[in-house]
Amino acid sequence: MKIGILIPAYNECENVPHLIKMFDDFLKRHPDYEVIFIDDGSTDSTQEILKEYKRDYLKLAIHKKNLGKTQAIITGAQSTDAEILVIYDADMQFDINDVPKLVDLIINQNVDVATGWKQGKYEKRFVSRIYNWCGRKLFNLDVHDMNAIKAFRREVLEAIPLRRDWHRYIVPLAHEYGFKIKEIPVVLRPRLYGKPKYQKKSRILIGFFDLIAVKFQLTFLQKPLLYFGTAGMLLILLGLVTGIIAVILRFFGHGFRPILYLVILLIISGILFFSLGLIGESIRAIIDRLEKFETLNKPKV
Repeated sequence: MKIGILIPAYNECENVPHLIKMFDDFLKRHPDYEVIFIDDGSTDSTQEILKEYKRDYLKLAIHKKNLGKTQAIITGAQSTDAEILVIYDADMQFDINDVPKLVDLIINQNVDVATGWKQGKYEKRFVSRIYNWCGRKLFNLDVHDMNAIKAFRREVLEAIPLRRDWHRYIVPLAHEYGFKIKEIPVVLRPRLYGKPKYQKKSRILIGFFDLIAVKFQLTFLQKPLLYFGTAGMLLILLGLVTGIIAVILRFFGHGFRPILYLVILLIISGILFFSLGLIGESIRAIIDRLEKFETLNKPKV
């Protein structure tokens, strides 16, 4: 099988020469691989240096502006006809020798997504553990790490929905779409040059919001009336029961105006939730039609 290594790069001019030297050696041992660099709108000399290091195994895709890692991965996949795709970060924190191990899981063990489990010291380890724990619980995943180096079949990328920054959720999305996933330990090393691209603390909050957004799309958005409608009916029922209790209390001379307000609040809230469910079903129907249209007309990634 032909294997394509996708390398999204943004302002990685210092790392490029070392990357090329590493791949020169790697490709001598693994000639069935090709490397696709995606310059994601770098503002330094990354693009110029890449053009200097011309290699037969090397392809270069260029974004005129920074579009994010997810779009870089999609662009890289569109630049190759490889059947298996590998995402490898330009900072070289992962050992390139772990790539054939991941690919071997796909070829010889009929796995669709082979993902790594980082072994080593790295920044935000505590946050990463919480994040991955939430991912395992929300998506019922049997993996320790959602955001390490990974390899996957091309059809995985063609099947799952990807939005900006959703490259972090390839594993849970693939799991939801029924693809087989397996994890192996991989070596994590210190970054050679440059600064991490995800240092900002706001990225933590964005990551957790995205986690919830993915879960919402995979659950609530699939059957909105089931979730919102059920909540609405329960609130309406609770409002009716509370109203009956209020009438009985009033009959015995114990009227409480706040209970009347509570009844109104519960019933109106229930109606609103039920209405959200109906609106959600309409949106879901539109999405289903769009997905069907995209499936029939979508070019191969």
